Amino acid sequence: MQYLLFYLLYLLAWLPLPLLYLISDLLWPIVYYVVRYRRRVARQNLLNSFPEKNLQEIKKIERQYYRHLADLVIEAAYNLRATPRQVMKRYHIVNREVVNKYYEQGRSVILMSAHYNNWEYMITSLNSQILHHGIGVGKPLNEKTFGRLLTRKRTRYGTEVVDHTNVREVMAYYDSNHVPCAYMMLGDQSPTNPNKCYWTTFLHQETGFIYGSEHFARKYNMPVFFYDVRKVRRGHYEVTFHEITNSPNNLPTDAITEHYARYLEALIQQQPPYWLWTHKRWKRKRPAAS
Repeated sequence: MQYLLFYLLYLLAWLPLPLLYLISDLLWPIVYYVVRYRRRVARQNLLNSFPEKNLQEIKKIERQYYRHLADLVIEAAYNLRATPRQVMKRYHIVNREVVNKYYEQGRSVILMSAHYNNWEYMITSLNSQILHHGIGVGKPLNEKTFGRLLTRKRTRYGTEVVDHTNVREVMAYYDSNHVPCAYMMLGDQSPTNPNKCYWTTFLHQETGFIYGSEHFARKYNMPVFFYDVRKVRRGHYEVTFHEITNSPNNLPTDAITEHYARYLEALIQQQPPYWLWTHKRWKRKRPAAS
């Protein structure tokens, strides 16, 4: 199924972008009203995250989210054939110099963000946007053939995509060879093991966060940034880097992950429709204290 989806996206990619957005306008009501794709999940996530909002406000955010989700699908199609110049015209980093200065010092960095607005543009263009060797760290897709095809397209301009199960070896290799890398880590997925993560209150809910970014930052003394992605207008995004720390081992345990959670929470609260609400983010529960 995912294999067919890839080829459908690839065929769509060759359509003019205005036509793609027209397809999005037709697609989202079908997904929302007819297919009702994960509407129960999205509704419950929104209700729990914004208890101060009434049902009409929640439904408005919900509809805006599904419009945005349809746009992400057609932008993913466009991303399969877009040139770096075309991507960067639509996905602009406003302060790349704050990261580039660490390249000049020979230091690798960790770039923390989330499935918020368009993350595929960042993966594709990371190696073109900053001086570091760009590496996207993520979970492998269940459909291996689809995953390989997607990775090939994501990496065509130099960004490397690494399975999270191999990231230790990759970091060790680049560190030993003194190659300054920028590791893009989206830390908003539900943790696999609730006993091996950091728990905090996030959007009014007990939420576990994967600890990998903080662990590697401390191990290799890497500066850590949160980058927020704002939708300027339809199809156009601005990226801003916010430095969490350049001395991770001088911060208390869990402080980096807590800073990340607060940055992300504030971003979602300011512009709720652009996070991935159909993801089952809170399927893990905090373990009882022993």
